[in-house]
Amino acid sequence: MTTIGVVGLGAMGGRIAGRLLAQGHVVHGTNRTRSKADALVAQGLVWCENPRTTAQDSDVVLSMVTNDAALEAVTQGPDGIVAGLAPGTVYVDMSTVSPTASRTLAERVATRRASMLSAPVSGSVPAAEEGNLAIIVGGQVDTFERVEPILRQLGSTVTFVGDVGHALLLKLAINISLAVQMLAFSEGVLLAEQGGLDRTVALQVMTHSAIGSPMLQARAALIRDLPDNAWFDVAMMQKDLGLALDTGREHGLPMPSTTVADRMLSSARAAGYAHRDIAVLFRLLADMVAAPRSRTLGSATA
Repeated sequence: MTTIGVVGLGAMGGRIAGRLLAQGHVVHGTNRTRSKADALVAQGLVWCENPRTTAQDSDVVLSMVTNDAALEAVTQGPDGIVAGLAPGTVYVDMSTVSPTASRTLAERVATRRASMLSAPVSGSVPAAEEGNLAIIVGGQVDTFERVEPILRQLGSTVTFVGDVGHALLLKLAINISLAVQMLAFSEGVLLAEQGGLDRTVALQVMTHSAIGSPMLQARAALIRDLPDNAWFDVAMMQKDLGLALDTGREHGLPMPSTTVADRMLSSARAAGYAHRDIAVLFRLLADMVAAPRSRTLGSATA
């Protein structure tokens, strides 16, 4: 089996590394916080001290980090991924970053006579564990064909779309809809509930109606019982909406629904929900309903 390096072993990267280990690959990996890799090391992951040695020891290198700054940190400098790439190595960045950052990085990788793909993923933590991610791939077709079998062990759908920037544009477009759908769905459920409907009934009917996307069907349970471990947290979603808004401004596009969703995510962060799943938008709206009532009751008893 192929030796694969994974840089970034957080919520998603760690599940991807675990999936590759389960498929029989030799997996080398590193992470800013070593303790996050302990369970993977117990499963057979070979720990590396930095991204460069991870790349040097691997036929294919994957990275999964949070943003443009984190990608710069793990790829550049004497201990970065780029410094460790041998000619012919394939580097696949699975982070959601700006299209500009991805294109710039691909040019740097090419100077090492290596090849880069951008492969952002859509899907939750459970989807990563089960190999059911949706993976959007950009880069050179021949490079994609070399690593497609590996990507298909991680995703139920793997779609090649064009260059590295195109893959990121589509990922941002998807995440706009995820945020806006979650906000609109939360509004609708709360409207039904405030009108006297049982929440369980509202969730059942709405998720089995024309609006019942797979994302909403999955997150209906999270509205009833919000988990401590987020599938996709508020802070990460707002980061992606920020990238989408920046890209929209570059193209002179109006983005009204994205702007509203971004503001609501700011409110969620201010309320202490930064690291809760985006399904917390329902709780945020419910809090807004309860707050005026609490002030009114306080005034009446004063």
